[in-house]
Amino acid sequence: MIVTMPESRPIFEFSAGGLVVDVEGRVLLIRARDLRNRAVWTLPKGALAPGEQSVDAALREGGRRVKKTVQWFLMRPIEKVGEHDHEVDEVAWAAPSEALTRLRYDSDRRLVTALAPPRC
Repeated sequence: MIVTMPESRPIFEFSAGGLVVDVEGRVLLIRARDLRNRAVWTLPKGALAPGEQSVDAALREGGRRVKKTVQWFLMRPIEKVGEHDHEVDEVAWAAPSEALTRLRYDSDRRLVTALAPPRC
């Protein structure tokens, strides 16, 4: 996303996200609001805080959530820590086939489609 300041200098924003897959092969989804305030299912991702590394943002957003450059990390949950923030209406675990029907954005669906079948 490019934000234009009064002096017309673009500021580039980068995000990090997590494709969180549990041991059963389910994908973590979040229901958040798009720019038109419509509910959408997506993968957890969010903007980097000043000085924050992508992996730290992915870990933060994998625990909670416009068009930006997103660096993705494949993640496996170890334990539940904390609650989601005010930007997330709901979280859900879904089988990849169900996730593909719920996810709003093609970019999210491409990531889920790329998942290899879980190893035994």
